[in-house]
Amino acid sequence: MSTESADPLRPVGLLRRHRDFRLLWLGETTGKFGSSVTGLAMPLIAITTLHASTFQVSLLSAAGWLPWLLIGLPVGVWVDRMRCRSIMLTTSAVSLVLLLGVPIAARAGILTMSQLLGVALAIGAAGVFFQTAYTAYLPGLLEPADRAEGNAKLHGSASAAQIVGLGSGGAIAQLLGPVNGLLVDAATFLISLCATARIRYREPVRKAAPRQALFREVGDGLRLMTGNAWFRTLTLFGACSNLALTGYQSILAVFLVREVGLDSGVVGALIAAASTGGIVGAALARRVGARIGTARTMLLFEGGLTLPALLIPLTGRGAGLALYVLGGFAVSLGVVGGNVLKSTFQQHHCPPELLSRLSASSSVLNYGTIPVGALAGGLLATELGLRPAMWILTAGVPLAALILWFSPVRHCRDLPTEPMTAREASTAAEDAAAALG
Repeated sequence: MSTESADPLRPVGLLRRHRDFRLLWLGETTGKFGSSVTGLAMPLIAITTLHASTFQVSLLSAAGWLPWLLIGLPVGVWVDRMRCRSIMLTTSAVSLVLLLGVPIAARAGILTMSQLLGVALAIGAAGVFFQTAYTAYLPGLLEPADRAEGNAKLHGSASAAQIVGLGSGGAIAQLLGPVNGLLVDAATFLISLCATARIRYREPVRKAAPRQALFREVGDGLRLMTGNAWFRTLTLFGACSNLALTGYQSILAVFLVREVGLDSGVVGALIAAASTGGIVGAALARRVGARIGTARTMLLFEGGLTLPALLIPLTGRGAGLALYVLGGFAVSLGVVGGNVLKSTFQQHHCPPELLSRLSASSSVLNYGTIPVGALAGGLLATELGLRPAMWILTAGVPLAALILWFSPVRHCRDLPTEPMTAREASTAAEDAAAALG
């Protein structure tokens, strides 16, 4: 645990009193800004520079998340055997080099859709390592009493960075061209690399595990996830929610450009305005959870507040743009607020020695549906048209919350706050194994 512990008698904000968290926050927030610029620049490069089809654009979105399906499970075990900070530094450096390669190829006149897909796939693989290491590193950096505030600040700042990134991404694409927008993301990876390198906290040395234990340790994470009703419910919900969310988001830029008739600058500003809901969600999640209960807040945020997603397919020019902003704002508020509650719960309830494996196992399902959703978005848009596809996919966002409704979440005021014991984790794993066997 970090030596910069919380003092309950000092009502000073976490960012002011915790140097290492401040550096982690700076690197993560800067990285989210750059990733948002890239998230808009990549589809615009495909649309305007390479003249890609709608399906190819959705394939580009899928490529960035496909590594979760391919390597997500073993990465959880590998991260448990290595230093998380070293992994974060290495993957930031790799992503920096990959992003710089796209403008260089474009300048040389050799940029192709295949190369763009390859870069998205490779950066996605680096992201699997980074996200898994980051999830396991944060609880050690912070005292238990600080984790809720830390998660809220990270999610809120990430949402703010994404908003600024999306808004400026459109402007950058207009002023410099979509290809040069990737230079901004490369610069943010450099900042993230420098900030992470300055963090003083070092994890305890971990015991080296025998290589033949890989599949057994992967199984430990899967059995814990499936054997515990709370982990199982939240993972299944996250998988279904991401399927619908990514489905409509993968074709959103195409929808706004080709169906609604907007230029790239307006698209970035519009998506940025809708994403402000994430800041509100991160700020409200802990307060609403303390007032009405974290389980009830999860239902409210992920269920009730995502219903306005059905306004998005109604988007039109002029005053009709407000429908997208309202719908996107509500979805962003609900999803980010729910993620704050979920992250804090998982860090408290999971045994620390299993957190990397649980994170990787749940992320494989949560993020593994993202490429499926992206491809589904492209296929539906190709076969049915952009607007009918948006209707189908946005309807899936509130429908996913039915998983929470028909689960223990509906019958409790709060998600569990006490950590599982090793015995409870073992029993959950044995129950899962018995059910599967």
